[in-house]
Amino acid sequence: MRERLVRAVLAVVGLALPYLFAPAAVGLPLRPCRQPAGFLCTTLAVPVSREGLAPGTVDLQIAVLPAPFPTRDAVVALAGGPGQAALPLANLFAEEVAPALLSRDLVVFDQRGTGTSGPLACDALQETITTISELQAALHRCALELGPARGGYTTVESVRDIEAIREALGLEKLVLFGTSYGTKVALRYAELYPQDVEGLLLDSVVPPNGPEPFLIPTFQAITPVLDELCSEGACKGIAPDPVQELATLAARLHSHPIRGFIYNGKGQREQLGVDAANLFDLLLAGDLNPALRALFPGAVTAALHGEPAPLLQLEGIADGLLPTLPPSRHEHVEEAVNPTLYWTTTCEEEPFPWRRTAGQREREAEAGAALAKVPPAAFYPFFPALALTVGPLAGCEGWPQAAPAPPQLAPLPAVPTLILSGGQDLRTPTAQAREVAARIPGAKLLVVPYTGHSVLGSDLSGCAAAAVAAFFSGEPVHSCRRSADPFAPTPVPPPSLAAVRPLPGLRGRVGRTVTAVLDGFVALERIAVAATLEAEAVLPPGASFGGLHGGYAKFAADGLVLDRFAFVPGVTVSGTLPLKDGRLLPKPLRVGGWAAAHGTVTIKNGRVLGRLGKVRFSVPITTAVLARARYQPHGLRLARLWQRPLLAPTAVGRMLAGLLPALMARQPVR
Repeated sequence: MRERLVRAVLAVVGLALPYLFAPAAVGLPLRPCRQPAGFLCTTLAVPVSREGLAPGTVDLQIAVLPAPFPTRDAVVALAGGPGQAALPLANLFAEEVAPALLSRDLVVFDQRGTGTSGPLACDALQETITTISELQAALHRCALELGPARGGYTTVESVRDIEAIREALGLEKLVLFGTSYGTKVALRYAELYPQDVEGLLLDSVVPPNGPEPFLIPTFQAITPVLDELCSEGACKGIAPDPVQELATLAARLHSHPIRGFIYNGKGQREQLGVDAANLFDLLLAGDLNPALRALFPGAVTAALHGEPAPLLQLEGIADGLLPTLPPSRHEHVEEAVNPTLYWTTTCEEEPFPWRRTAGQREREAEAGAALAKVPPAAFYPFFPALALTVGPLAGCEGWPQAAPAPPQLAPLPAVPTLILSGGQDLRTPTAQAREVAARIPGAKLLVVPYTGHSVLGSDLSGCAAAAVAAFFSGEPVHSCRRSADPFAPTPVPPPSLAAVRPLPGLRGRVGRTVTAVLDGFVALERIAVAATLEAEAVLPPGASFGGLHGGYAKFAADGLVLDRFAFVPGVTVSGTLPLKDGRLLPKPLRVGGWAAAHGTVTIKNGRVLGRLGKVRFSVPITTAVLARARYQPHGLRLARLWQRPLLAPTAVGRMLAGLLPALMARQPVR
């Protein structure tokens, strides 16, 4: 995607360069890695607990990418979590900080308890857990299973591991590059070892004394995040007041959760429910899945008007029920975050509102008393009680802490610092980044509009990458220019055929039916993109999606199969569109359903043609106005998700763009 200076240099001097310029290792033998390729690997044994809580050592697995023109300095890349392995991300880290790597080695290691560095595992957490009480019981058993050694899996111990790595590799100064939880580790290192820090690159900041146990910064960020999402009229005709509508729906679901059905990839109904906690989790999921967040405001509006299907479909995506994958593709997938390490570190060190020596019932009471002191407005558009269930607080109530309390905040060194924050990030809101920036003299905070969590991995504008290049070259870092949102809010799905605008040139039911067919293809593309991003994987051939109101669509290796696929109630589409050179070829599709005009439709060369009932037609699709519900009087704004390079591996966008080129390329309707 982006050109990298380091790659160009490596291409000139040859593949042998990493082995010619190996870092100076003091007592650590380096060998070529099998994975990650191009790195040199080594192992360093460190104590399980430097506080003497338990005997034994942890073998840290380390990978080093030598600099072309080496010094004694290095960049240390720190993954998120807590619990995310870093070595599988080594090549991505190398891309993201490439401008720093001409004269600095890149050091990547799986932090203790993650990946290949003595991963923690508790049998109790392998069981199916559906309630908070079950989670509390499982975590209590897990703590006893780990024993006193659990106190050694803290941020401070990981910081001391970094210092041990620096000494063992004979390095002088470090640039700490952290993402999410990795920023907390980086900041703690800067506090404890300021003399060894050359600079800080912090992406999606977790404060060194965070996260806040009631998630108050997250709740307070909801309004500005939705304001940005809906800026410049993007929610016009979709959600007149998205924050107030969210508050209304959250209160309603707190008393009366939605119960309903979604259609799986076989067209079969599956029961599902959404309560206020699910609604919060869906909103939060948009930090990592902008396509899901684009669908969120319209789904909330639909639910408020008695149409729960769009919200239930989003919950199905978030729960992994959509898409349905072929049986051969249900192999075991490694978890992105080690749950045992996550809960161990979180329960050991988060600043929970209770005494560390208190029992579970006392902790519950103390947490309730602390929550009662927080003004309810701090949780708007949700409510205080939700803070006890959507974060880790309730789960950790029964965890017996073994580690000492984390150290108090210390001054941060006045070193070059670049902080990246996504304007759409609720997990690590910009307000937290501002607080950290205020503690570091001269720190530069860059807020990237329309971008969620893990800015360098999700910014499609190139602004963050340009800022990193400028930062490491000593040039000024410029603010991001606000451009069009690549994942703008999508229309409210129509609740009936009567709410669909007829295609110009066609009247009544026939015109509405044709628009509903086109609507279904665009909706299918949006849902497929959202599911792909949620799975963080390319959808395999055979992946299939249930329609919003029935049937299914299957992305087969040789084309797209539709079986009574229904986006608008009572309008079904069936047929097979063959695939050639990555694009779908036009073939007649059968249109049926109790509400539709029956017949066939073909989409070809920017036109839709066919016969419905007794009406023959051939009209351009560029005049279609899609998904215009009766409570959406001002038209819509189409999010052109298919044009983003992020989506190219799915092939979904290319397939549908080949079928509907004129519609897919059009400007959003206002």
